[in-house]
Amino acid sequence: MIKRQQPKYIFVTGGVLSGLGKGITAASIGTILKARGLKVNAQKLDPYLNVDAGTLNPAEHGECFVTKDGAETDLDLGHYERFLDTEMTKSSSVMSGRILLKLIEDERNGKFLGKTVQVVPHLTNAIQQYIASASKGYDVHIVEIGGTVGDYESPAFFEAIREFSSSVGEEHCMFVQVVYLPYLSTSKEIKTKPAQNATRDLRSMGIVPDLLVARTEVPANGSTRAKLSAFCGVPEKGIALLPNADTVYEVPLTLEHQGIGAYITNKLHLRGHKAKDLKAWQTMVDQIKEKPSQKVKIGVVAKYLDNEDTYISVMEALKSAAWKNKIGFEFTWVDSEALEKPGTNLKNVFKKFDGIVVPGGFGTRGVEGKIKAARYALNNKLPYLGLCLGLQVGVIAAARNAGLQQATTVELDAQATDRVIDVMQGQEGKENTGGTMRLGNYPCVLQKGSKAAKLYGTTKIEERHRHRCECNNDYRDMYEKWGIKAVGTSPDGTLVEVIEAIDHPFFVASQFHPEFTSRPNRPQPLFDGFIASCKNS
Repeated sequence: MIKRQQPKYIFVTGGVLSGLGKGITAASIGTILKARGLKVNAQKLDPYLNVDAGTLNPAEHGECFVTKDGAETDLDLGHYERFLDTEMTKSSSVMSGRILLKLIEDERNGKFLGKTVQVVPHLTNAIQQYIASASKGYDVHIVEIGGTVGDYESPAFFEAIREFSSSVGEEHCMFVQVVYLPYLSTSKEIKTKPAQNATRDLRSMGIVPDLLVARTEVPANGSTRAKLSAFCGVPEKGIALLPNADTVYEVPLTLEHQGIGAYITNKLHLRGHKAKDLKAWQTMVDQIKEKPSQKVKIGVVAKYLDNEDTYISVMEALKSAAWKNKIGFEFTWVDSEALEKPGTNLKNVFKKFDGIVVPGGFGTRGVEGKIKAARYALNNKLPYLGLCLGLQVGVIAAARNAGLQQATTVELDAQATDRVIDVMQGQEGKENTGGTMRLGNYPCVLQKGSKAAKLYGTTKIEERHRHRCECNNDYRDMYEKWGIKAVGTSPDGTLVEVIEAIDHPFFVASQFHPEFTSRPNRPQPLFDGFIASCKNS
């Protein structure tokens, strides 16, 4: 057993531009350290002034990931969970607004005893406290700083980690800078100048990177590493070159093959820990990269189509289920708003798919289109997987199929007579309030013999939620007449958690978000069953 001592800290920052993959880099470093038997945690510090990610526009920022304890977080926590196979908590996601709100509350309550409250030391100390608290009980704590070096919101965070390194000792900390190397096709060369400038900016803040991760669109040659070393002050063995990969799950292997695991353990005095479990990871990657002869075509009926990261956990869950079922996977976005247009031929839209997925969402836009998609799947025996809102539109579709034409959700019409989906008790009037929905893990009891119970292999499960509306119990006794069953409920039977169509090859929908607990080497059961059904349809 490894004796717990002073945690080691790895700070991951980004330069040149955003979207380079700091989260993937942090998660990949965690993977190769965990393979050495080390207990690893990860944390995202985001300079946005929001209190949490719950009110951020998913079309701009990507999905809102939810932890088991109900924190609404940045999507990078999904990467941490999938790579490390560890459930994160609210301590792993800290936004600037949350820290500032607490500081202001403390100042109003007189906790600073009349002192002037300043960025340094009060804000920087608060940031360090969040880091230290989240690292307790771990061998290595990886901290990703959101944004890019030079952002207006970030200086306090960089100062905080600089001070933190001095306070715990340099032998316990290392800094990783992720940079981008653009490729000029006209001259056929990779340029290092943007990376040099970004590293110079970081050094001007008193932080000298120990490891440089250079992202490229094409493979870089050996001279690139030497040039970066000369101009950025990082030893060549501390420079990782990461060209675009076939799959993000290949990144830990690339880092390990370049000696980065050994470099980190030497730098942090973690000698004696050798990678033991990357063979299983290699096997998984080999399976991912296989090209099956058969593939399934999935239509994802969505409304946030401006950003591919909006439904990233759904996509990763579908992929992992396809890998397990040894079948290719191809998806197409279906604009739910477009389905609402008069004269739209649903058969022409959906006939090319082996199955459809209706993920979550909020607001009125595109909901009628999702109801139409669910109704088509019901009537045409097309495999259907509904997630959160996908369950709610499934219930509405079944009700309308059975003749209750005014069936709707309170989100579409708060005054409607037949609100088969209504605001859950205690949520009235909170529609514009952050952090007030049913959030995080809740238990669910599945009906014996149901598809869901067979897929999970048990009748007692626990899954993550993020919603304000629920199935209206006034209509529960009509479900079977509508052709559906509530096969999963809260333990007291008051809340509908899972529905299934009675006479259908696969029409399963959950009020929770099963995508958040899927892993690349262990697909979530509902996704596994859905892909298997599509494969056999």
